[in-house]
Amino acid sequence: METLTLHPKETDAGKRVDAWLAGQIEGLTRSAVQRLLEEDRVLREGKPLAKNGRLTGAETLTVSLPDPEPIDAQPQNIPLDVVFEDADVIVVNKPKGLVVHPAPGHPDGTLVNALLYHCGGSLSGIGGALRPGIVHRIDRDTSGLVIAAKNDFAHQALAAQLQDHSLSRTYQCVAVGSFRADSGTVDAPIGRHPVERKRMAVVPNGRPAVTHWEVLERFPGFTHLRCRLETGRTHQIRVHLAHLGHPILGDTVYGAKKPVPGLQGQCLHAVGLRFLHPRTGELVELSCPLPEAFQLQLDKLSRRSGVF
Repeated sequence: METLTLHPKETDAGKRVDAWLAGQIEGLTRSAVQRLLEEDRVLREGKPLAKNGRLTGAETLTVSLPDPEPIDAQPQNIPLDVVFEDADVIVVNKPKGLVVHPAPGHPDGTLVNALLYHCGGSLSGIGGALRPGIVHRIDRDTSGLVIAAKNDFAHQALAAQLQDHSLSRTYQCVAVGSFRADSGTVDAPIGRHPVERKRMAVVPNGRPAVTHWEVLERFPGFTHLRCRLETGRTHQIRVHLAHLGHPILGDTVYGAKKPVPGLQGQCLHAVGLRFLHPRTGELVELSCPLPEAFQLQLDKLSRRSGVF
């Protein structure tokens, strides 16, 4: 069981506890928070809070998260595009459509199942039975580089680099619309959407989130961007660009609802990883090419604009 200690701010006074917590704890829906409240797993100064409780803005909350339901992830012979591998670390180029780890609705056929087969059980146990070896995630319909740890020593070192931002993740995407500047930074907190609970949004009580972006190429009505994550919130790049008024091409959750022909999901690819090797301390820089569907969209935009 994991226990979290949270400190609401004075500006949070009067907010419903369930809504506030859902925005603070990544992956936790409002209904899940309400179940925690019903089970007396949310305490204020040591006393259980009511389901309809509100914050004072000057309290300490303790949240006891139950252990996840066990899912017996089995090794599956799913092809992997391995970009880097040694005794401590494996980095793969994940294709679109592949879920990273088992979850309700996706009990198997995931990257974790593929890694268990490929690595023969030599994955770190820190992520638990659901996420062995997984250091960070990318969305199902986002392609690109994902790093996994083969032992707990490597996992702890890589997780620390995620925390201090020395593990750098770079993406490329095609955004809708034109950017006036050549580069910029979005520093806006992300949490659960206040109404549509399956979506994330920029919200005042969200978790800190920072995305750096720069223009690679301009097309009429579209922009090819490079984005670098400073934090790693759920759907961060997608949410931040939509917040700017420039959703990612093909993103039917945060942009136009109509799918783009020839494109599965958003035109977003994790193109680069840079980290210090957990055992040697040496700098490791990795990259992978854009997937065919992404490159085809760029070629189509180039032809339309007369750029070759």
